[in-house]
Amino acid sequence: MFLKFLLRRLLYVIPMLLITTLIVFSLILLIPGDPVLAMLGDSATHEKVEELRRQLGLDQPVMLQYFHWLNNAIHGDLGRSIFTGQLVDEALMQTLFVTMQLVVVGMIFSIVGGLFFAITSIYFPNSWMDYVARFFGTLGTAIPNFLVAMVLIIFFSLKLNWVPATGFTSIVHEPVSFLQQIILPGFSLSLAGIAVITRHLRSSLMETMDADYVRTAYSKGVSRYQAIFKHSLQNAMLPVVTTIGLLFGTMLGATVVVETIFAIPGMGQLVVNAIGQRDFTIVQGVVLVMIVMVIVINFITDIVYALLDPRIEY
Repeated sequence: MFLKFLLRRLLYVIPMLLITTLIVFSLILLIPGDPVLAMLGDSATHEKVEELRRQLGLDQPVMLQYFHWLNNAIHGDLGRSIFTGQLVDEALMQTLFVTMQLVVVGMIFSIVGGLFFAITSIYFPNSWMDYVARFFGTLGTAIPNFLVAMVLIIFFSLKLNWVPATGFTSIVHEPVSFLQQIILPGFSLSLAGIAVITRHLRSSLMETMDADYVRTAYSKGVSRYQAIFKHSLQNAMLPVVTTIGLLFGTMLGATVVVETIFAIPGMGQLVVNAIGQRDFTIVQGVVLVMIVMVIVINFITDIVYALLDPRIEY
């Protein structure tokens, strides 16, 4: 039964990936400006413009350009940057690890913070901690991460001078510097995630705490701590698994803003610079990789959910 479920999900992923490539290629055509004119300048002659357009394959029909690009992408060739000539896959590999470090830290903050607020709210119902958790669960989704980032920089970097405002060092090279530089951008990225997990887990815990099997456990003399951690939390985490999978995609998109504010040389900053330069090959590569990563993470989330709750297979 699980193998059939796995195969069924794979059959959903394949056409989704094909549709994704078509959408990514089509959206790039809507970027204002001509990349050829951006490279040569407005003073370039018509002959030079047409020659470069022919070299880049931009003189071919759109569908032929798409199939040529898709065939190369399947073989791992995403082209070269129009301005630097660097291979797109090399530029992505240089920035992907940076972005993934930021996203992983943001996910850790979201999960730990969401668990803390939700469990604390249920463990101390109608207390001030419960009201704080509920308030934070609503407020956290309403504040944009760019505003959180600027407030954190002003307070912790400029006023208190506790951590640097910009820059990035990989955890592989300097773990201590990495921790100092990743705290602010990681928290900026995770605030909405903490709020979402808090709300969903708190709601799910409230339902499971009212279930018959938990009431039976109470009648046998278990403490509230045991009722939460031994009887309720595992079942309450099922909807949160889906939430975590969706949060990954949200955070990956939010890195575009956070990396720009904190001057982190990741994929987000790479695509922002590429858009400004009309470097459509870089934009295509970054957007494609981001969307494929989201699809893969959602696929893994479905599998994990099925493993935790076999009923989903049906």
